Amino acid sequence: MSVPAAAAVCGAAACGVAAVPGAPEPVPSTRVAPGGTPSPAPTPAPAAVGPARELVRATSGRPEVALTFHGAGDLGLARSILTTLADRGAAVTVLAIGTWLAQYPDAAKVVVDNGHELGNHTWSHPTLTGLSSAAVRSEIERCRDRIATLTGGPGAFFRPSAAQHATPEVLRLAGAAGYATVLSYDIDSRDFTDPGAAAIRGAVATASAGSVVSMHLGHVGTLAALPSLLDDLGHRGLTPVTASALFR
Repeated sequence: MSVPAAAAVCGAAACGVAAVPGAPEPVPSTRVAPGGTPSPAPTPAPAAVGPARELVRATSGRPEVALTFHGAGDLGLARSILTTLADRGAAVTVLAIGTWLAQYPDAAKVVVDNGHELGNHTWSHPTLTGLSSAAVRSEIERCRDRIATLTGGPGAFFRPSAAQHATPEVLRLAGAAGYATVLSYDIDSRDFTDPGAAAIRGAVATASAGSVVSMHLGHVGTLAALPSLLDDLGHRGLTPVTASALFR
């Protein structure tokens, strides 16, 4: 499946699953050398853990939300979105597709140099429920290893592709790949359908303290919506933070 085609299926509607308490395991800091070459050398693959826990919504009560982005699409547009967020003091989490990181070796650097967080969104964004366990494991581990090559660590979270929530088998395989937590979301911006900036702003306006919002880097409407969207959050006293900070 191509990345554009995959993007059209990755925003399933929220289904009201209860939050899972607990913060993700600490991850190594990410430092990316120019051109995507590793600095320092990548760390070994993380040790396998038990089945991962799915995080949907934080329950700390702090007035924070996590804006999380599907990492794919034109790098210039991604850079504009990520720098706009950084200029407004908003830190976000980018769940990157491995083929995007392979196509654009500087993509990881753009993410972390702007103060954002990088995570794993599979190698090629397939529908995981249609794959064998071995194929799902490969999707998780290939992207993990690409992130480690570029940054020295596996990334903060795993998020399954083409689904809002992970199956028990995906949770098991993510844990086996070293991810203690799988990051879901409770608010779907539906920006991948290109509904226009006003509709994206309206969808994100339903977020409340503790929400995790699903968004996408590869859509111009997302960039157009950001100023008003961030203003709305600020007027309601909500601060955009990385998912790791939200669940700390």
